[in-house]
Amino acid sequence: QVHLVESGGGLVQPGGSLRLSCTASGNIENIYGMSWYRQPPGSQREFVAGITKGGVTNYVEFVKGRFTISRDGAEHTVALQMNTLETDDTAVYYCNAVTATPARTLEEWWGQGTQVTVSS
Repeated sequence: QVHLVESGGGLVQPGGSLRLSCTASGNIENIYGMSWYRQPPGSQREFVAGITKGGVTNYVEFVKGRFTISRDGAEHTVALQMNTLETDDTAVYYCNAVTATPARTLEEWWGQGTQVTVSS
């Protein structure tokens, strides 16, 4: 099993910045990639950014140039630097991890989420 814990959420004004962090524990040796999703109020959960074990990143179009996903000092710790935040970025942000076993089976793991509120 993999346990994910998010941190760094809070209230910020439009144009401000926040840095989220996700730390994985447990069976971390099989983690293939980690990513961030978010769920705005009244909306469905959506993909934001991801990073593979090899460091390849991917972003949803509307955060390109504003958000940066990166490893934060360890393979099992991933950060999401969010700059130039907009009110539409308000959401619960969830950390996701994908594990691949030696038998090539895949599993997904989710954190509990951290609230990001962008408001004046």
